[in-house]
Amino acid sequence: MARTESKMLPLGTQAPDFTLIDAVTNNAVSLKDVRGEKGTVVMFICNHCPFVKHVNDELVRICNDYRVTGFGFVGINSNDIIKYPEDSPAEMWRTARRHSYPFPYLYDETQEVAKAYDAACTPDFYLFDDELKLVYRGQLDNSRPGNGIPVNGRDLREALDNILNNNPQRKDQKPSIGCNIKWKE
Repeated sequence: MARTESKMLPLGTQAPDFTLIDAVTNNAVSLKDVRGEKGTVVMFICNHCPFVKHVNDELVRICNDYRVTGFGFVGINSNDIIKYPEDSPAEMWRTARRHSYPFPYLYDETQEVAKAYDAACTPDFYLFDDELKLVYRGQLDNSRPGNGIPVNGRDLREALDNILNNNPQRKDQKPSIGCNIKWKE
């Protein structure tokens, strides 16, 4: 299992715009559509990665806990589906249904969105404030498959709470670690 770290896009970066197809509804969804009043979480995830499988239930809990407070959420899969057919839109639909994803699960066929966000791994998390400026990027928490630490979403939850409570964000944000994005050749 490859262990790739986030590239840690510079804080303050404006959220790159996108319009992609939701694998569940087959509708086009844009950044504007998922933008939250308080902030927006963009997650690069996929179906086959053990790191994503490890945190799927917590992603659903976080989204359910925070979307009612004014945050928008979106999952984006940018993997090459020729080499990794388990990440195809049909499998995305199954994964989203199986886990009851409360967020759109978008397919980045051209991989241009992943490149615009400088995404490197799955999962990779980006939290933007109400002005779509990057305030947090990095790990969900310290849990990894097999390390025995429970999944609790501590780092991302803290960043979301900091926005809600008008507190400054931590300066020592840890990169996410996961499978590398499966780039097309």
